[in-house]
This record gives sequence, C-alpha cells and structure tokens, in this order.
Amino acid sequence: MNHTPHFRTVVSCIVLAVTLGTVATACGEPDEHPLSAQPFDAAGQVSFNTKAGSSTVDPDKPLEVTAKGDSGRITDVTVTDDAGRRLAGELSADGVRWRSTAPLAAGARYTMRVSTEDEDGAPGVRVLHFETTPAKRFLTAEFGPEPGTYGVGQPITAKLSMAVKDKKARRVVERALKVGSKPAVEGSWYWVDDKLLHYRPKEYWPAGTTVTASSNLQGVKVAGKLYGGSSKSLKLTIGDRIEAITDAGSHSMTVKRNGEVINTIPVTTGKPGFDTRNGVKVVLAKEQFVRMRGTSIGIAEGSSESYDLPVYWATRVTWSGEYVHAAPWSVGSQGSANVSHGCTGMSTSNAEWFFETVRPGDIVKVVNSFGNMMDTFGNGFGDWNLSWEKWREGSALSGATPEEAGPSATAARLRPAV
Repeated sequence: MNHTPHFRTVVSCIVLAVTLGTVATACGEPDEHPLSAQPFDAAGQVSFNTKAGSSTVDPDKPLEVTAKGDSGRITDVTVTDDAGRRLAGELSADGVRWRSTAPLAAGARYTMRVSTEDEDGAPGVRVLHFETTPAKRFLTAEFGPEPGTYGVGQPITAKLSMAVKDKKARRVVERALKVGSKPAVEGSWYWVDDKLLHYRPKEYWPAGTTVTASSNLQGVKVAGKLYGGSSKSLKLTIGDRIEAITDAGSHSMTVKRNGEVINTIPVTTGKPGFDTRNGVKVVLAKEQFVRMRGTSIGIAEGSSESYDLPVYWATRVTWSGEYVHAAPWSVGSQGSANVSHGCTGMSTSNAEWFFETVRPGDIVKVVNSFGNMMDTFGNGFGDWNLSWEKWREGSALSGATPEEAGPSATAARLRPAV
C-alpha cells in the first residue's frame, strides 16, 4: 500500500498550524491560550515579604514569594541585580512558595519577575523592583602586578583588605575573583595566607597572551556582616617566552626565546656555604646599579667573607638579594668555578645583554646547585616549583562539592579574556 498521500496530508497540516501561529495537536482544535497571549497582571495573585521600591531590604534575610489562596500557582521566579547576577532560589512542587537559597547582595538594586498561571492555565506576571541596604564592612582585592607586559612566568596576585580564614568564606571570595586569558588556559588560585592569593596557569602563559583579573565581590556576602566592595580590575600582556637556565655544575647559562637558544653565557654561581638556590625563579625587577654589602645577607663586617661592591646590570630574582649581575672581578672563574655569595655572576657585557633581554615575569631556572630549593612563597615567585596537583590543593575550591564550589568554578578556570 502506498502511504505517500497520508504523509503529505500530515505535513500540510503541520505547516498550516505553524503558518497560523496556532499551537495545535496534529489537526485538532487550537489551544485556548495561544503563546501570543499577553500575560495578565498577577499583582493580586502573589505576595512578597518585601515592598516594591523599598531601600531598606535586609540582605541577610531570605526573599519569599507566596501564591495567594486558590487563585493559581507560581510557575517561575527570576531575581537579578543590576550587575547581572542571578539570585538562586527554590520553588515548591505545588507552586505555592518560592524562597531564595543564596544571600542577597548588599547595596544592590534588584528586579524580580514572577510568572504565574490561574486556574484556567492563563499566564500572569508580576515585576517588582527593590534595593538592599548597603554594607558597613567591605572586603576588597588589590590585583598585581602593575599593568604592563610581563614574561610567561608572571603570577597574578590578589591582596585582600582584611584576613579571610573561614573555608566557606574563602570559597565565596575565590569564586568572585576572576582571571581570564586570550587564548584561554587552565589556571587556579592558591591561598598563600589569609590575605594573599596567587594565580598561575597549569603551564607557563603562552607568549602573546592577554590576561585580565577582576572581582565580582561587590555586594556579595562573604561572612557575617562582611560584604565585598569594589575592586579595580587588571589587564596584562605576555611577551615572548624567555627562559634562562643556569647549570651550576657546568657553570653556564643557556638563554632561550620561544624555545630557540639565543645565547650561552659562562657564569659563576654560589660557592660552598653560599650555594645558589635551585629551581624556577621569576624576574622581579631590574636595577642598572645597586650597591651590594655582605651585611645584607648576614655576613659580619670585617670578616673574611665581607664585601661592599658597586654592581651594574643587576636583574633581581629574589627579595633576599639574589641577582643575575655583572661581576668583572670574577671573570677568571666564570665558566669554570663557583665563587659568588649566591648570585649568578657574568661579564659586564653579558650582564648588560641579559638585562636588556629579560623583563619581569621571565623565567630564571637554576639546576645542579648544592643549594636549597627556591621557596615557593615569601622570597619572590617560586610558584612554579609546585606541581600542578599540589598547586590545586591550595585552592579553597579544591575538594568542594559542586554546590560548595559554585556553578561557575570550572568556567572561571577556563574563562577567556574579555
């Protein structure tokens, strides 16, 4: 039997229904409430525990909407502040009550849209505007470093205006501190202490990356009566991938740009008792001239190890005084012996070239020294000496349930720059 005519009849019926803008089941009667129907004003159908236009709504109290009597039910509620943040809430199965399940932001203006339907299924809507009272205590974040162009090893820092110790509060803060990049890369925050966080990607930043850091904390409840305040955003660019690898055993430094060797320099590193730290360091600053004194690293004045020298073309890699610098007094040992007090010394011409080639954020790695490993924090940026697994453990969101981590936790780590 040929079924083609029947098939064409059904298709024609569907096309007709779409053309007429009428919702129908097959070729049956049209719905009594077409989608084009305008919702009625549901003001008499629902009640709120706040008043429209109010500026005294307490952000610490949950928001509630209730359906009145037997006149219908609530079908949907959306509550959004002026920053575009949507308030989480829960609607009862019978559509009688909706209640917020997350804190309101302080000092924010909200729009609440309540959708309903009456006993006959006709749609209704009620829109309410209100404001919450401002907070009296604010937590802000100061991002670092200063805007500019940096090397591929540069971490992002966030210094908080006050200490945050509670783990739940730390999760709130960390969810609100956003780092994005173009191209997008995976990264994570690490809580160095109660007031300082560092952010780094899983691998070094790709050369040419644009990085942004911003805070969505404003108005967000952190803990108790503490709310987030306004924080200035940050934008960085990442330059070429410059890596300087110093081999203390062979007394040489190999400098690479984007993976290609551009120079090999004879050097001297720390002698026994003053061994140069192993591991990855990040260029902190460049000083064309600095006066170096042994007393700054604990050497008693007048001792056999005492020194007081004018030093040129000094590239700083630790706050305690480790540099890559010109050391014309040790040229005879450069490439053959380690005779410094911990710095990496080279000829004046090589030090000037290195100084002009690198920028803050570039990588300086020392291998095969008898020194200790570079500290992870506190003496510069030793962030890259932690494995990615250990780094992730420093996040307040590590090990959190999806509800604790928040819906945007994963997205935040993969977020592209705006």
